Amino acid sequence: MKYIGAACAFAVLCLASAQAEQVGEVGVDWVGNDIVVEAIADPDVSGVTCHIAYFERGLFDRLSKGNWFEDPSNASISCRQTGPIEIGDIDRGSTGEDVFRASRSIVLKSLRVKRIFDEANQTLIYIAHAAELTDGSAKVSMSTVPLYQPD
Repeated sequence: MKYIGAACAFAVLCLASAQAEQVGEVGVDWVGNDIVVEAIADPDVSGVTCHIAYFERGLFDRLSKGNWFEDPSNASISCRQTGPIEIGDIDRGSTGEDVFRASRSIVLKSLRVKRIFDEANQTLIYIAHAAELTDGSAKVSMSTVPLYQPD
C-alpha cells in the first residue's frame, strides 16, 4: 500500500514539472540501447531551453541483466537562451527548485533537473542529477545561462 501512495505522489510531482519533447535518438549498439535527447523548456523562465541526453536500455539488455524496470542514472544537460528571457515567479533560494523530473525505475529512482538562481552573478544554473530512494547518486551534470545583457 505504501508503494501505491509513493507512486501517486510521484505522479503529482511529474504533472507539476516541465514536459520534455524528444528531439533525437542515437543508436549505441546492435542490442537496442540508445541515447535519447530531449528538449525541456523552463516553465517559469521563458526564453530558456535545456537539452538533456540520457541512456535508455533496450529490450535485450533488460532481459540479460535482470533489472528489467531500471535505467542508468547518468545524464548530460546543456541549457541556452532560445528567445527573450523573462523570469517568472521562481524560487530564489540557494536550494533552487525542480524544473523537470522523470522516473528511471518503478519507484526508487528519478532523473531531475533543478534550477538555481545566482542573483549576484545574474546566472541561472541548471543541474541534472539522479535522486534515489535507497542511495544518493554522484552523477551530476551542470549548465548555466547568463542573464547579463550589455548596455
